[in-house]
Amino acid sequence: MSEPLLQVQDLVHHFASRQGVLRRARAGALRAVDGVSFVMRAGETLGLVGESGSGKSTTGRAVARLLEPTGGRITFDGRDITASSGRALRRLRRDIQLIFQDPYSALNPRHTIGAIIGAPYRVHRVRPPSGVRAEVQSLMELVGLNPEHYNRYPHEFSGGQRQRVGIARAIALRPKLIVCDEPVSALDVSIQAQVVNLLEDLQRELGVAYLFIAHDLSVVREISDRVAVMYLGKLMEVADRDALYATPRHPYTRALIAAAPAPDPVTARARPPVLLAGEQPSPLEPPSGCVFRTRCPKFRELLDQTQRRRCAGEVPALRPAADAPVGTHLVACHFPHPDASGREPDDGRTRPGAGPVDLPP
Repeated sequence: MSEPLLQVQDLVHHFASRQGVLRRARAGALRAVDGVSFVMRAGETLGLVGESGSGKSTTGRAVARLLEPTGGRITFDGRDITASSGRALRRLRRDIQLIFQDPYSALNPRHTIGAIIGAPYRVHRVRPPSGVRAEVQSLMELVGLNPEHYNRYPHEFSGGQRQRVGIARAIALRPKLIVCDEPVSALDVSIQAQVVNLLEDLQRELGVAYLFIAHDLSVVREISDRVAVMYLGKLMEVADRDALYATPRHPYTRALIAAAPAPDPVTARARPPVLLAGEQPSPLEPPSGCVFRTRCPKFRELLDQTQRRRCAGEVPALRPAADAPVGTHLVACHFPHPDASGREPDDGRTRPGAGPVDLPP
């Protein structure tokens, strides 16, 4: 098996929170990302889903080194990039690119489309054999834009066309990984499908890997090979796409899937609702133990005080499902939902000496 393209181990990113009229007094740390670990292979798509404020975008920006990690380790293509700076970080930009959420604010309105897509060549001093203009027009054609519109400005394009410009800019230097930060959430539904199809076509042609951040579960299901579910800065569940949607183990994952609208009314009526209590807690003061317990329907059903104390006092680790191939389905829950056979994921206490396991490729 090939070496991982990206390894993220116990990634932490905290924002300083300040109070007072002049915002000078430090009030604590906002735990946007709090111990996230995952692995990605070359050419795969990992979907990262969760509610707003769960830490998805912060994770993506930390992986791309737009944010300085507070803790943990990021290894990309065999190199530790956690503390990269200067020239090393500049070289890294050629291999890790981003597609931003808002296609309107992501493009400089004073620059032409040709200048925007050609910026990576100028910044990294790359001279394509055919010339920058010819290469940019080739990229425009690749993403479905008219090469003759090279000298037009962003305001002359629709939202979907602007996002295609952002995609062309991201793939200009043939990166190995693209962090897609909710790239279709600002677009109409019909345009979303076109952009998702374009990303899939480019992945097959270029072999690029995507860290695809989104809150729309239907989009994630369409494009992802594996899916990771985040809540309040932590990973709740990681699994192959089909396994996660067919047999979600974590109560939070089940609630997300149940909340997604079903196109078939009969299916919608037959699907049992999953109700979450209250609002997402503040990342300034996350709950002790399992961060999801304050809204968890499973926790409310527990009558055994020992079990309740375990949820409140012990942070659950990502552990494998008992019935799944090793490392393919992980869940961070002390009392996860069983699969169709009635078996629950191994909580690490059923086998003597059991301990944490490596995350899946």
